[in-house]
Amino acid sequence: MSSARTYNSVVLVKQVPDTHNITGNVMKNDGTLNRSALPAIFNPEDLNALEMALQVRERYGGQVTVMTMGPPQAAEVLRDALHRGADRVILLSDRKFAGADTLATSYALTGAIKKLGDYDLVFCGRQAIDGDTAQVGPQTAEKLGIPQITYAESIVSLDGDEIVAERALPLGKELVQCSLPCLLTVVASANQPRPPSARKRIEYKLAATPLEYRSLLKKWPEFENEDVLDAYLTKRDLKLPLWTTADLDVDEEKLGLSGSPTQVYKVNFVVLESTQSKEIPANQEGIAALLQELVQEYIVG
Repeated sequence: MSSARTYNSVVLVKQVPDTHNITGNVMKNDGTLNRSALPAIFNPEDLNALEMALQVRERYGGQVTVMTMGPPQAAEVLRDALHRGADRVILLSDRKFAGADTLATSYALTGAIKKLGDYDLVFCGRQAIDGDTAQVGPQTAEKLGIPQITYAESIVSLDGDEIVAERALPLGKELVQCSLPCLLTVVASANQPRPPSARKRIEYKLAATPLEYRSLLKKWPEFENEDVLDAYLTKRDLKLPLWTTADLDVDEEKLGLSGSPTQVYKVNFVVLESTQSKEIPANQEGIAALLQELVQEYIVG
């Protein structure tokens, strides 16, 4: 029996370098990643997380709020989320967030979710392709003090304050039941993310955060200054919310580099060599399974 209540969802997303397009300039001389040498994209499994949240809203009602932490240009993935159907987006951006490892990132996101307050479900991708740690989701759940369901592939049922989800594990499937609120990390096989809506692209064409105003004034000379632009966007509900450390009840020593015990010691270039072979059945099922594996391993996109 389906629940009569609605469910508010928070989706944690990340803008990441497109690791499918690595060039010779991807690494700096000091061994750090040259992010400007790679185009930025919506982290793939975060799109699956967003799609799962949108499906919950369509079935049960409620709101979908998408949140990301990053530099001003990270607002691009928030606009993409609006184009795909999100109700609300929030950008966490502050120099004090810079250099955060997964521990500091999850601490900042936890502060933002607590500020938001009214949520039943928190969704995020299983992992980001620029780190592959799969730590931010579980760490955020731990800091929020809520249960988590990792490797979620589908939601079997939502009834009152109870959720049943199916997990996709290497050796099979597993059904998990727990109480709300809870956090789910979503795998790539969960669904096929919907494409951006052309109508919503037009609707949110001018949507921007205050951090983008200066560059927008160069494109839109009809606005005399940032105050005029701000008033225009605010009136039309196109001003995207921006939260800094000042907006969160957090300890700044636990943010950014100062809150990050993990440091990169050394970066090595890895050359993959053929060490094993795998026989693929010469039928449609075999080919489909191979393609799915290549997609999940980010070999093809």
